[in-house]
Amino acid sequence: MNLSLPHVLVVGAGPVGLAMAAELARYQVKVRLIDKATAPSDKSKALVLWSRTLELLDRAGCAGAFIDAGLKASGASISAQGRRLAHIDLAAIDSPHPYALMLPQSETERLLAQHLAGFGITVERGVELADLTPGRDRVTARLRQPDGREEDVACDWLVGCDGAHSTVRHRLGMDFAGSAEPSDWLLADLRIAGPAIVPDEIGIFWHRDGVLAVFPITAGRVRVIADLGGAAPGAAPDLASVQAIVDRRGPAGTVLSDPIWLAYFRINERMVDHYRVGRVFLAGDAAHIHSPAGGQGMNTGIQDACNLAWKLALAVRGIGHGGKLLDSYDSERRAVGAMVLRNATRLTHAAVLRNPLGQIVRNGLVHLLGELPPVQQRLAATMTEIDIAYPDSPLNRTARGAPEGRGAPRAGERAPLDGDLARRIGAGADPKFLLVGGDGGGERALLERFGALVTVATPDATLPQKYGAGTGLWLIRPDGYIGLAAPADGWESAAEYLAMIAA
Repeated sequence: MNLSLPHVLVVGAGPVGLAMAAELARYQVKVRLIDKATAPSDKSKALVLWSRTLELLDRAGCAGAFIDAGLKASGASISAQGRRLAHIDLAAIDSPHPYALMLPQSETERLLAQHLAGFGITVERGVELADLTPGRDRVTARLRQPDGREEDVACDWLVGCDGAHSTVRHRLGMDFAGSAEPSDWLLADLRIAGPAIVPDEIGIFWHRDGVLAVFPITAGRVRVIADLGGAAPGAAPDLASVQAIVDRRGPAGTVLSDPIWLAYFRINERMVDHYRVGRVFLAGDAAHIHSPAGGQGMNTGIQDACNLAWKLALAVRGIGHGGKLLDSYDSERRAVGAMVLRNATRLTHAAVLRNPLGQIVRNGLVHLLGELPPVQQRLAATMTEIDIAYPDSPLNRTARGAPEGRGAPRAGERAPLDGDLARRIGAGADPKFLLVGGDGGGERALLERFGALVTVATPDATLPQKYGAGTGLWLIRPDGYIGLAAPADGWESAAEYLAMIAA
């Protein structure tokens, strides 16, 4: 089959590759998406879509299908010795989606593939990346078709979304530095019943033997995860062994049944030291893997894709082809990946702590601090990923006289999502910055010069509350982060900023 040469070849059709291809297609970039697997996985794997990911799916135009298919979890609790130490309520977070959306990864992939098909693109299954040759002006990829025939494809850019055992990463000779946690873990997807089970809440139970976590999937069905403190006792767990662990560590009266997936797994914590090699990029598990504590892995990968897609779309249009724009993907997302890995490691180590005195101290501190509203707010913002920001991004600019003080959006921060702004940021087929505020004096000239890069927000009643009632000017990136903060008359700063992006 002789397909037109793509601008971007995406390798790997898990959630990250599907999100990458869909965002590129939305931006009218010619894209091919290949996966060596002949069929999508039927395993649930990752279970949660956090608020920030749902915001990005909103701007992609497909969040509604996910919300209709998922279960909204209102919060999470940590318990030990029969008492609740802390509760994290997600309802108060500053997001249109103040909850965790529980959805099996197989469903997430199905819905992303459905969204991608709306752009006329399907996954080329059974197609394997045999080799790649990066060049100055293009990447040449050798693809092996299901019948063994090989095809050489030239593309402008290649993105490896092909998981922890990434062929793209191996072909580039990149180190995947890190280590494996020493103990094995148990995973079970099954039905649950019991007087203490909260159907719309994530439950974490700390015990002297280790941790037990219960994640809702659908009504009455959950995922149970527990560390074993050593090597797994056999090839796979059975229902009786899972029930025994729940009886010991979980709430009394809990009954398990109808298992559909039982497995042991081991945690690896690894990360590459750069996400870009010339015209080749890595995203998702190809670039970073870590403990499932916090449920951040798939979400971090999808957000990798949303960060890179608009930058590649501009590069394909000849904008920002060789400047800071594409380099910023590595610096921004590598910093986020490192933070997520650190947080997941700390959560895991706290959960599996076995020293009795250490457990007493841990439980006391969590119970004490977990009651404080600022701590609860911080935990909720971290869990839902709405606090992810790019404070050190090379794309940030703060002009002299920019609004300061409480609530004023700053460069690198996630833009406040109120009213019209929530609908306008990054919407449509062109990856444009959104101009918010300004005194109007230089708007026309800016649009005449940079119309391919910027559009103007339509203010509504909530805009002055979030953006200082006409005291400033902001440029919001297509992925919803503040690029420039300037005073209301900062038109020259806006022009200089957009010229930097376009270089």
